Amino acid sequence: MTQFDAEVTSDDKLWALLAYVLSPLIPILIMVMEDKKNRPFLKAHNAQALILGIIAIITSSLCVGILVWFYMIYLGFQAYQGKTVEVPLITKFVKDQGWA
Repeated sequence: MTQFDAEVTSDDKLWALLAYVLSPLIPILIMVMEDKKNRPFLKAHNAQALILGIIAIITSSLCVGILVWFYMIYLGFQAYQGKTVEVPLITKFVKDQGWA
């Protein structure tokens, strides 16, 4: 059980999946959607997905970008299952900034 179990909707899970798979586009979209940007489960996943998406774009000229994207798909499916994921270094950074 995670801290979000009582309030996570299937819509939250779907948007979290999309945030990882279609980053950075969907995370930016979530940040401007009033009904989505303050949902705790989405907020926890969205900033991580955005940072990973930016890393994937920067490293896309290397094979590393493809590996980051596959990792993001894995994280997206974990989020779709209602799980909160910890991304090394990024999760701590996001929490320290108060983004999640």
